[in-house]
Amino acid sequence: MAIDLVSRRTWRARPPGGSYTQLDSTRGVKVHYTGGRVDPAIVRDHAKCVALVQSIQNFHMDGNGWIDIGYSYLACPHRKVFEGRGLHHLPAANGAGLNSGHYAVLGLVGNAGLTVPPDGVLHAVLDAIQHLRDKGGAGREVKGHRDGFNTDCPGDRLYAWIRRGAPRPGGQEPPTPPQPQAPAFPGRLLKFPPVMRGEDVRTWQKQMKKRGWNLGVDGAYGADSRDVCRRFQRNQGIPDDGIVGPTTWRLSWEAPLP
Repeated sequence: MAIDLVSRRTWRARPPGGSYTQLDSTRGVKVHYTGGRVDPAIVRDHAKCVALVQSIQNFHMDGNGWIDIGYSYLACPHRKVFEGRGLHHLPAANGAGLNSGHYAVLGLVGNAGLTVPPDGVLHAVLDAIQHLRDKGGAGREVKGHRDGFNTDCPGDRLYAWIRRGAPRPGGQEPPTPPQPQAPAFPGRLLKFPPVMRGEDVRTWQKQMKKRGWNLGVDGAYGADSRDVCRRFQRNQGIPDDGIVGPTTWRLSWEAPLP
């Protein structure tokens, strides 16, 4: 089934209060819930879904002081996907320093009232994820908001589903395949000058060459390696210091391919 998208115009979204930050690609998507009570009547009345999305935008803009609703997309029990910030725009809901790593998709369930995600919500979350992969440069990761951030979000029910691999209800699709995992960080920063040599350098160079970068695999971290590192860091939206530290090392394996 193609995504059933509810445009911002259709749900009468307020215009953003500023300019979005461009987001070319991400490692994947983080799933959220509202963190409050959700009226179970939304399952029967789609107009209540629209009103809830509008109230979330109002809270994010007027309460949090954000330029817009914090999510990329929002999924309702009627298997409809509301357009939030949309494709290639930095979300705000994942937490400071974490928004560039993942898009943010909200399932319209809460910690009271409607707490068990209906199949329509799960389908819509997956429809949004596929849309972000197809058109937004999202990678394969599907994580919960609580992964890397101190929060109960997306609630125990949604998080348990994510931990099972976020399968389609009814077994219509296989679980999301596991994302590539980076080898353990070698424990030293790779930088130039001076030239650094070792198997850790060779391992990183081999991976960058595998990703398509024009780089020799000689085990020597010199000017060429530093320049490739800087260009890669700029592509990932992280500081381009030319140093292979833990974040750059991990992204060298786990970041989605262009």
